[in-house]
Amino acid sequence: MFLSGIYKSILDSHFRGNDKVEKDKILGKDFLEFIKSFESKAVDLSRELSLSNFNATISGKPEDYTKTAELELKLKKVFANKEDFEKLKKFKESEEITDEVNQREIEVLFNSYSEFQIDKELLVKTVALSSKIEQTFSTYRAEVNGKKLTDNEIDKILEDSTDSDELEETWKASKQIGSKVSEDVIKLVKLRNEAAKNLGYENYHQMSLTLSELEPEFLDNLFDKLDELTKPKFVEIKNEIDEYLTKRYRVQKDDLMPWHYQDKFFQQGPSIYELDLDKYFEDQNIEKLTDDYFSGIGLEIKDMLAKSDLYEKEGKYQHAYCTQIDKEGDVRVLCNIKPNYKWMGTMLHEFGHAVYDKYVSMNLPWVLREHAHIFTTEAIAMLFGRFASNPNWLQGMLNISDEEKVKILEETFKTLQLEQIIFSRWVQVIFRFEKAMFENPDQDLNSLWWNLVEKYQGLKKPEGRNEPDWASKIHIALYPVYYQNYMLGELLASQLYFYVKEKVLKDNSDETISFIGKKEVGDYLKNLFFSYGALFKWDKLIKSSTGEELNPEYWIRQFVK
Repeated sequence: MFLSGIYKSILDSHFRGNDKVEKDKILGKDFLEFIKSFESKAVDLSRELSLSNFNATISGKPEDYTKTAELELKLKKVFANKEDFEKLKKFKESEEITDEVNQREIEVLFNSYSEFQIDKELLVKTVALSSKIEQTFSTYRAEVNGKKLTDNEIDKILEDSTDSDELEETWKASKQIGSKVSEDVIKLVKLRNEAAKNLGYENYHQMSLTLSELEPEFLDNLFDKLDELTKPKFVEIKNEIDEYLTKRYRVQKDDLMPWHYQDKFFQQGPSIYELDLDKYFEDQNIEKLTDDYFSGIGLEIKDMLAKSDLYEKEGKYQHAYCTQIDKEGDVRVLCNIKPNYKWMGTMLHEFGHAVYDKYVSMNLPWVLREHAHIFTTEAIAMLFGRFASNPNWLQGMLNISDEEKVKILEETFKTLQLEQIIFSRWVQVIFRFEKAMFENPDQDLNSLWWNLVEKYQGLKKPEGRNEPDWASKIHIALYPVYYQNYMLGELLASQLYFYVKEKVLKDNSDETISFIGKKEVGDYLKNLFFSYGALFKWDKLIKSSTGEELNPEYWIRQFVK
């Protein structure tokens, strides 16, 4: 295992000298005592909370969610301690602490504490309401013709049915959750805004971006630029989609409605090409494929697979996520695997998160044993998730023939390109909706939603519809101001892909590759990306790992031009 010069020199400096006197001289006695006190309160509690939440999302039991909410509140109270926050401010402003590792610890902790410097009663209300909404989402099942359906079953109907009436009924049923939670979500938005304003921010959206080390102006400019760059290609692809759908459903182009697009939110786009990716996975062991691929590039996941929960259960959370339990190697994934393309991509995605968490250096302080930013871990997840439709990956992992590989080469690229472009337009909707919602939660959010959907996704609002469809998207309800990280992750995933291809593997061909069996890829990611943890701010990490700043031109090169 090798370390980059800058990383090694920082850690060498940090750990040079073992006697307490020298450490006190470098760090400051007060800071050492603060960190020791913080870890004594946060480390075990954080582990207990992560484990409780993992178990609650598996069981769906109210008592498990109640326990999780109680633990979450306890941990947030640690970060809400005003006396500790004042100490952090003093450390932050101090010139005595010159060690780079400890300076970064202070930055990370200061941002983490800042969000919770609010009235305790407000904090309790926020946690309780959020837990209530989460439980509703986890246990809710849409009902069609008296039958309760899982999300997987809804997706299947939307993808396979050619009956417009059935599609409409199923799509509308998938939105029913919105009306069940919308009032609580608006209350939660107002509680979050109240907290943000008490801390001197205009609203929660601005605060959340700032404390996550993203400049609001930077994002506004980036999303405007992406809108401009993707619009022509989107219009081209959307026309192609509409032509396909008019034939599939035997309707006029003007009569196409949101339920015709084979997706609850038109966030990935329908399957319009002569390509059935599901057939490659219908007889496959998705779990084993995931293990084989990652171990082949030197990223071992067997230990994480053993502790994960990967298959459907009654009452279980229907989506997928990866969770870092203890920052000491206990990393787990929750999925609801089916033998199809969607879940193959999801497994590669989630275990992309997992290997990042696993290989963060244990030499770092506990506070810094996490990804540099949400979008840097999303980038890794997306880098790997894309391979589920890569012909070279399909050949290497599933042994499809050369003839089959050539046959699907163009279609697989067009499929991935369609998914990327459609997704980029969907992110535009979420990013702009959330910004406007937090700026004014009392406005007509139903109309705002459909105005944005029509503008950026080109979908028609169903006539006379006035429902809180926006609230049926779980991220808006429970994980606000997050979606921009997916787009940033896509941009970085492309940048990393080309860096690995051209600089690590020395491959300058035009062929799309998949890294199968290339252990040097795992070495690069472990040592020059994962191991840094949160030691560096995201922009410094990207610069040190790829030699340049975040550059959207790689994504444009890969999917737009």
